[in-house]
Amino acid sequence: MLGSGFIGRFYADSIQGYRSRDKIVSIYSRRKESAKKFADDYNVGFYTTNLEEAIARPEVDVVCISLPNHMHEEAVMLCCKHQKAVITTKPLGRNGEEARRMLEAVEKAGIFNGYLEDLVYTPKFIKALESVQNGALGRILWAKSRETHPGPHSDWFWDMELAGGGCILDLGCHCVEISRSYIGKDIKPVEVMCWADTQVKPIDAEDHAIGLVKYENGAIGQFEVSWTFRGGLDLRDEVMGTEGTIWINSFLRTGFDMFTTGKGADYVAEKAESNSGWLFPVGDELNELGYNHMFMDMFNAMENGSSPKETFYDGYVVNCILDAAYRSAKSKQWEPVKLDIWRGKTGVTKDSHLVEFDKDHYLVKEEVTHYGAKKLILKNKTTGKISERTIE
Repeated sequence: MLGSGFIGRFYADSIQGYRSRDKIVSIYSRRKESAKKFADDYNVGFYTTNLEEAIARPEVDVVCISLPNHMHEEAVMLCCKHQKAVITTKPLGRNGEEARRMLEAVEKAGIFNGYLEDLVYTPKFIKALESVQNGALGRILWAKSRETHPGPHSDWFWDMELAGGGCILDLGCHCVEISRSYIGKDIKPVEVMCWADTQVKPIDAEDHAIGLVKYENGAIGQFEVSWTFRGGLDLRDEVMGTEGTIWINSFLRTGFDMFTTGKGADYVAEKAESNSGWLFPVGDELNELGYNHMFMDMFNAMENGSSPKETFYDGYVVNCILDAAYRSAKSKQWEPVKLDIWRGKTGVTKDSHLVEFDKDHYLVKEEVTHYGAKKLILKNKTTGKISERTIE
């Protein structure tokens, strides 16, 4: 494990607790006291402040990167040097160029690589995606994902150089991959329109942003991200198709509501702002945030000699989409997604939205009225005239 902080401990709880056969054997931290504390807490046999020393140990089979963004590339290159399988937290890089270098390096080295995008492994997402892929919603037209909270935990997130960006990079990477999964990861993202601003925090990076991602098949992905939202961690997805809709609320409304004066209260849930009043605890945070399913997929894929659902390639595509979002936020224009490496479909055209009713008409809409009659709205194929027809 590289990194002994907030996300490293989330990962450790899941790694050593879910499959019950995986063990952390080496821990690196930038601070000796943090490395020792982590080693004591998780019964890790070796700790160090030397990055390469942690990776190169013979008992290490896979390296899990839970480091600040600016350290990902160095760690990945050391994994390539020592031929160690590598899985890394999101985002893969601070930008698309950095992500591409890491992708090309692991593929040249021939090592297993996994992208730890936990929010596409949550139980609700897995079930929703299965419904979408089985056709329950028909053709996907629009997929929106929202992640907002009061801001990240560690100092480096707030530093533009170390983090690479603000809430777009930190939270948008989740949202883009969620929407991309619903629309189809083999469908090419073509351009992005994004608004971003620094509204509240005294930082150089953006703390609030909204973006639209246009895909080659005509579908739209939307992300809403903020480090200024008050009230905890808000994770919501919406998916709309020609045959249905899905709404998901993953965190703030869990079906578990609690009121407390705060006496004796402690930790409630990630990024909860208060431990008194009406609270919304999470029954099993590791599971609800997708960590358990994510590591199970990663380790099962390693053992089976296959690729996990999320690889460095996915992280690279996400970084390129977010690069376009940053360009758009500055230019106030639609900006193209620049993908030097694309492995999905090409030349996809927008599906026809015309629904045949009869030889002369397209169907616009049909409904049953409150008085029991069936009403049809039709469009004449030749003249384009809209008409209605009532069937008693």
